[in-house]
Amino acid sequence: MAKNEPVATSTAVSELVARARKAQAIINDYTQEQVDEIVTALGWSIINPEHNKELATMSVADTGLGNVEDKITKNHRKTLGLLRDLEGTKTVGVISEDPSKGLIEIARPVGVVGAIVPSTNPAATPANKTINAIKCRNAIIIAPSPKGASSCKRLVEFMHAELERIGAPIDLVQHLPFPINKADTQQLMREVDLVVATGSQNNIRDAYACGSPAVGVGAGNVVSIVDETADLNAAAAKIVASKSFDNATSCSSENHLVVVDAVFDEMMAALAENHAIWVEGENRDKVISNLFPEGRLSSTLIAKKAHEMATTCDIDTPNADKAKVLVVENTGIGPDHPLTGEKLSPVLALYRAKDFDDAKRITDEIMAYMGRGHSISIHTNTQDRPLDLGLNLPTCRVIVNQAHCFATGGSFDNGLPFSLSMGCGTWGNNNMSDNMNYKNYMNTTRISRAIPVNQPSLDSVFGDYWKQHSIDAVSE
Repeated sequence: MAKNEPVATSTAVSELVARARKAQAIINDYTQEQVDEIVTALGWSIINPEHNKELATMSVADTGLGNVEDKITKNHRKTLGLLRDLEGTKTVGVISEDPSKGLIEIARPVGVVGAIVPSTNPAATPANKTINAIKCRNAIIIAPSPKGASSCKRLVEFMHAELERIGAPIDLVQHLPFPINKADTQQLMREVDLVVATGSQNNIRDAYACGSPAVGVGAGNVVSIVDETADLNAAAAKIVASKSFDNATSCSSENHLVVVDAVFDEMMAALAENHAIWVEGENRDKVISNLFPEGRLSSTLIAKKAHEMATTCDIDTPNADKAKVLVVENTGIGPDHPLTGEKLSPVLALYRAKDFDDAKRITDEIMAYMGRGHSISIHTNTQDRPLDLGLNLPTCRVIVNQAHCFATGGSFDNGLPFSLSMGCGTWGNNNMSDNMNYKNYMNTTRISRAIPVNQPSLDSVFGDYWKQHSIDAVSE
């Protein structure tokens, strides 16, 4: 588009935003109890087993990504976990007071939120964003991916039914008109008060450039390290469970496995016990050529079960028909080695490291190519190595001895917020490093009152520095 060229606009999108503003004005004065009732109602709209099964079935049928059983689990766990996180959380009125500093903090809505959601989670992600937005008394308009549009539409219908049940305005939750197109999505981003974007890096860049405040997330390309102190059987079981879940559609699925030399053979045996098949030689070439035709991910092969991929790729290796994960050794790192990137499939790139320091080096090089800021997994019985990774590598999360895709976005056995959108900090070109959560959907007003003067003397601040460097003291 040429500079100063008029931007085409849609009356339909503007009407959605106008209706959203009217609905948001209504709940702006709701009590915390009223807001929490809406949150509970919206949670039930997807957790209701009948709704959940229908949404999961539609999601897989429409997008061709993942599998129904795991989508049901994801919709349930992610929503239930979010409701747990939000229970008792104050988002209306005064939320904190600190008399010693003379400060009072008040939660305020941001207004109308535009939510960009991916095809990989066409129900769980919009539900998560909607509940967070409403918890903070906002209205939300969802921009689904074209493939996931019908699933999103059905989710919104379920939400509207629950909103009507409790007498809340249904225009609090809306979606873009069909057919979903880029022009409408970009207009929505320009007209709302806040954009929360999850999906491709093109979507994230568009969100940051739209002119409205935007919160985005980075690319995943998770590396999992297994060191010589790890419980290998437990590590193998967790890695396979995570990598095979929903056919590896999650950005938090392990993409790379780095095993130290001292336990390499034992770890491969443990993986085999869990139906992770080591693919070598000609079979390896078949996987790469089929998964990356012309150097790009195949839209027809991603997010399929491992044994289906093995059949499609004509893999000739024992137990391929029972495979849950295909383990493929990567011979290098970078653009000439397609396995280095995100694979969106139950294919795990394998690296053999001399020791932990070498594993850390390999991990750093992979992240430099893709995935900086997202997360690292390590299986270890040491206390210092996870801390070493957190102190020295460009990552916002170090997941220790856990199934990575279950843990990174919050789990019932760790303290991370439940989310399907992971900020990657400045390493991943993001403006946050946390799991996207309700705090990203809220303004805070601060009331400041005078307190007793607390001004340090120059000597208390600079005295030691003056003495160390023989600087003459300065009087007040």
